[in-house]
Amino acid sequence: MKILKIAFWILWRIWFYVLMAVPIFVMLPFLLISIISERGYPYFFKMARIWAKIILFGMGFYYIVKREQKLIKGKSYMIVANHTSMTDIMLTLVLVKNPFVFVGKKELVKIPLFGFFYKRTCILVDRSSSKSKNEVFKRAQNRLNQGLSICIFPEGGVPDDESILLDEFKDGAFRLAIEHQIPIVPIVYPDNKERFSYTFLSGSPGKMRAKILPFVETEGLTTDHRKELRDKVRAMILNGLLEYQK
Repeated sequence: MKILKIAFWILWRIWFYVLMAVPIFVMLPFLLISIISERGYPYFFKMARIWAKIILFGMGFYYIVKREQKLIKGKSYMIVANHTSMTDIMLTLVLVKNPFVFVGKKELVKIPLFGFFYKRTCILVDRSSSKSKNEVFKRAQNRLNQGLSICIFPEGGVPDDESILLDEFKDGAFRLAIEHQIPIVPIVYPDNKERFSYTFLSGSPGKMRAKILPFVETEGLTTDHRKELRDKVRAMILNGLLEYQK
């Protein structure tokens, strides 16, 4: 029985990367056209949402979302969520229709084909370089000025210790939200770690619940409030995760 489980996990993980690659090959000409200039990003985003849905359904995941507040079309937001799985990327793309840009770690550039588009459409950060962090801030500001939204996983990465329910938050997302006076959209993902964690021999098809919490307004706040804002949003997401555990 254990051998069968291991065989399933290996084939299932391989299938995940097949699902990542095939839609990109099919849509390749349109994807390439959409990244020629930044103005084409909304079209790229629509194709990215299709790609994400194919992966989730192809892996046997089905999502259930509870929305306590809805995003307004054409408005910019700062989207933040707990981060435990690569599927957090796909699920966020499916849930949020407003075009947004990910701020993510540069290591994902190494994934064949996916990395090519990831590098050209996302804002990459090298967490070991302070210069890189400053550059990220400038690029994010530019995207917000274009009317797009930004998505940041404020833990700064997936904790190595999978027993950690929610790691500490970094300040960057909250500083940006305050400077641009845009609402923060907190999202809770309680099942993604169980469904598809970074541990290779783990996971299973099944439900992925998500909860979009009430937005946190930043109007009137200054950068002096960023730590208070950060802690407030983290507490909201943590409480949301604890409610699901009950």
